[in-house]
Amino acid sequence: MLSGAQPTADSYHLGNYFGAFKQWVALQDEFEAFYFIPDLHAITVEYDPAQLRERTYIAAAQFLAAGVDPDRSALFVQSQVPEHAQLAWVLGGVTGFGEASRMTQFKDKSARSGSDSSSVGLFTYPILMAADILLYQADRVPVGEDQRQHVELTRNLAQRFNHRFGETFTVPEPYIVKATAKIYDLQDPTAKMSGSNQSHAGVVDLTDSPKQVAKKIKTAMTDSGSVISFDRDEKPGVSNLLSIYSALTDEPIEAIVAQFEGKQYGHLKVALADLVADFVGAFGDRTRELLDDRGELDRILAQGAAQAREVAAATLDLVYERSGFVRGL
Repeated sequence: MLSGAQPTADSYHLGNYFGAFKQWVALQDEFEAFYFIPDLHAITVEYDPAQLRERTYIAAAQFLAAGVDPDRSALFVQSQVPEHAQLAWVLGGVTGFGEASRMTQFKDKSARSGSDSSSVGLFTYPILMAADILLYQADRVPVGEDQRQHVELTRNLAQRFNHRFGETFTVPEPYIVKATAKIYDLQDPTAKMSGSNQSHAGVVDLTDSPKQVAKKIKTAMTDSGSVISFDRDEKPGVSNLLSIYSALTDEPIEAIVAQFEGKQYGHLKVALADLVADFVGAFGDRTRELLDDRGELDRILAQGAAQAREVAAATLDLVYERSGFVRGL
């Protein structure tokens, strides 16, 4: 199994934790897991090199703080495993221009700035993502619904290559965890929590201070009325707060609603602010502790890259042989 998260912000947020990291930690018990930081994907848009390097370290520290165990999983940086880029070039040769241009994320992102301003890397991003997955012969790819189309492209490319050149790749299945708590923006509870939102007031970063967390929770958008109940359509604000409360405590939402029966929205916000502040405070402390020892982070990432290359090199060698390349001595 393989998954990753781009280092495109100074911190991941609460939505990332409950939407991905928490599942990754549990899946280490079921799968041979490869977790990576896709820094090659991060350069498909305008970026600052020094900032990318720092954010890559922050990403590694937060993966570890979340519970990714380098003794059970390979944790590595994408650019430290050159087979990713090498396989992406081969897969580009079996990808149709039309199917690449139909990728929803490219159309959405290029529409914002215009296709002339979009990089070729952004256009070929899904092909690199396919290489990421196929290198490790992954059976399962934990993704959100917004990435399902990319996994479908990966499946198509794997099947096409296998048909033309012989059985080479495992055809992966998307692994979409149905029970995952979907966390919404605190100021716009109809939109998912995202680091790319124009306003950051509704996003709880995993490095926020307890004071920042408390302010964001206590000023969260709520709904008309005063009864605390879960209804995504009629009460999106309160429902979002209840979802976060449930995700943090593992209590059923029904039990939380019963706990706050007869109380006001403010009571729920105060209780939740304390819970989130404690969680994020401890997470931030662990992240900073890890960042203080860059040598140890480099060691863990080098260990993960070595594990990854062992698998990736074997796949690429088979691909090159099947593709008709002269292998040399």
